[in-house]
Amino acid sequence: MSTGTAAVQHVRAFNRFYTRVIGVLDAGLAGSSYTLTEARVLFELADRGGVETGDLRRDLGLDAGYLSRILGRFDERGLVERERASGDGRKQVVRLTDAGRATFRDLDEKQTDAVRDLLAPLGSGSQDRLVAAMRDVRRELDEHPAPPAVVLRGLEPGDLGWVVSRHGSLYASEYGWDGTFETLVAGVAARYAEAADPRSAGWIAEVDGERAGSVFCVPGADEDTAVLRLLLVEPGFRGLRIGSRLVDECLRFARRAGFRRITLWTVDLLDSARHIYERAGFHLDDENTVHRFGAELNSQNWSRAL
Repeated sequence: MSTGTAAVQHVRAFNRFYTRVIGVLDAGLAGSSYTLTEARVLFELADRGGVETGDLRRDLGLDAGYLSRILGRFDERGLVERERASGDGRKQVVRLTDAGRATFRDLDEKQTDAVRDLLAPLGSGSQDRLVAAMRDVRRELDEHPAPPAVVLRGLEPGDLGWVVSRHGSLYASEYGWDGTFETLVAGVAARYAEAADPRSAGWIAEVDGERAGSVFCVPGADEDTAVLRLLLVEPGFRGLRIGSRLVDECLRFARRAGFRRITLWTVDLLDSARHIYERAGFHLDDENTVHRFGAELNSQNWSRAL
């Protein structure tokens, strides 16, 4: 497939814009005395420990002479130490010294602060769209993308606030629901926290350390019935089966907690969620039209035996 001139020009324009925004053309990265390439070398050494110089040059796509000059400057500053590779004296292994690790930590903090300042003027929705777009760019251009690391964990401080905020923002942007939905979610979260019931549990899905979804299991109308609540998957992480994993975890917990039946409430326009529930064995009990959250909705109750 041929690549059009317009596409090429858009990519070049984006590159010029982004290098200006992140300061690649500045003398030092994030107000430091290190260039972007030097910072990347420091990152690789800090992340990987001892690295053979040939591997480092290949993985970063650097000219051998250029990398040698960078490591020479690091040597002069006492940031690295070198030794012959075991088993092959012709190869050299380089690693950070204590001073090098301290320098990397300081530079890493400065870069983190610089990115935080860059994002600060943006609202949460704009930040989410920006991060999702960046993730898409990486996914499309990475020749050997690593599979995303999806982890389910229990709730930690700050998670309940995130669940309420993301439900409110996503359902407003995707379906036009008003603030009463966020109020409902806040009530569910508050009751969960106040009850501290051992037969309740909540989970956060993380992808490469970033929050990507949630689900809760809470007691229902009687001692044999549980309720699945607040299933959410962030738009940028859909397609990774996160929703199914969250629902499966909820079902496993409900069984261990001694429930014999589990129910949930949803609306028919949430197609992806409905397909997850169907695959997990839920069946539709009843439905009716309601006016909630500023919209006309087809309200549905689903359940299944445990």
